[in-house]
Amino acid sequence: MTGFGRAEGAAGGWSWFVEARSVNGRSLEVRFRGPAGFESLDRTTREGAQVRFQRGQVSVSVTARRLEAEVPVRINLAMARQLLDAAEPLVAEGRVLRPTLDGLLSIRGVVEAEPAEPDPEALAEVSALMAETAFEALDQLKVARLDEGRRMGEVLLGLLDEIEALVDQAAQRATEQVETIRSRFLRRLTELAGEASEVADRAFLEAAALAVKADVREELDRLNGHLASARQLLKEGGPAGRRLDFLTQEFMREANTLCSKAAVASLTRTGLDLKAVVDQFREQVQNVE
Repeated sequence: MTGFGRAEGAAGGWSWFVEARSVNGRSLEVRFRGPAGFESLDRTTREGAQVRFQRGQVSVSVTARRLEAEVPVRINLAMARQLLDAAEPLVAEGRVLRPTLDGLLSIRGVVEAEPAEPDPEALAEVSALMAETAFEALDQLKVARLDEGRRMGEVLLGLLDEIEALVDQAAQRATEQVETIRSRFLRRLTELAGEASEVADRAFLEAAALAVKADVREELDRLNGHLASARQLLKEGGPAGRRLDFLTQEFMREANTLCSKAAVASLTRTGLDLKAVVDQFREQVQNVE
């Protein structure tokens, strides 16, 4: 869910550019930073991000600059006359030269600039155009995230193939452990009670009970069901991160149960390998919308 988008615009004596970027996140969090005087952009941009995304930390930054414009200038004649009158006695005594025009204009307060007051309607129009530029940047961000999503889909499908191979391997190992449980139990019971026929019958019943407790077919069936659901979600496209998150938890739950029921070392190793791949799958799912 990482990506970047940038757009720019200019109108009404303003120029601006918008940058939108995102990083991974379990839920949607939108952060906005914009210029003073355009506070309405915050709400508008957040709403635009919420329409386009469901997960991730999305940051939108709007940088604006007002273009140079003609500023009305006025000469403060009253102040200029006061300065001339004040200097006249000194000029008459020959102590100073008569003030020149450029000298008078350089004195603070003689020349007054009167910047125009901002027009609320004009600012509203500029703000609306900035919002359109923000949407353009968000659209570019969405395209970047979709491109990453397509690549991530291939990675997830590869991990699902690994999970499926390990589930098949676990099914093979599970058939071996029934006989292993029976042989192990019979050997230990014979060591304690001898070779009596009733001992063999008892061993068979006890071994059957242990085999039922160690039966992992239910867990394997659920794992295959979760695999089918995950593949269907990736095939359909669209937002699937939260549902894949849930399936990842179910994958791990079944893998843990498989390990706890394992009665042979080979099945335990397969269960541990399965948990490792599921954990890799979980990490990659955090990148999915």
